[in-house]
Amino acid sequence: MLKLTKTYTDYNGVERTEDLYFNLSKAEIMEMEMSIAGGLAGMITKIVAAQDTPAIVKIFKELILKAYGEKSPDGKRFIKSDEISTAFSQTEVYSELFMELATDADAAARFINGIVPSDVAAQASKTALAPATPDAG
Repeated sequence: MLKLTKTYTDYNGVERTEDLYFNLSKAEIMEMEMSIAGGLAGMITKIVAAQDTPAIVKIFKELILKAYGEKSPDGKRFIKSDEISTAFSQTEVYSELFMELATDADAAARFINGIVPSDVAAQASKTALAPATPDAG
């Protein structure tokens, strides 16, 4: 789970500081991987390689809103719904976060790594860093 503390000015001109929470469960990640031909990671790789900016922007928006939620007071649940995502997307803090992630590759990478479960991120890092195995043949 990723917790970001952001200070922004709301639409009434009031400066606010809020804690924002983002998380993708293993089940959500699996669903995303299985619902896209070639998997989510493969699709993102192709889009980035093609420098398809509109598609990259769309993916970032979807990831931010899919990962956003509210932690229950007892910490047992991470509550997400279309209503919660829509309400968040209508705030200035969402706009500021979106612009930060769209213009700062390091911030975007930290965000992505922060929203996936730590064991999934660790496995992805191992896979990415593993030496290529020569073809047997």
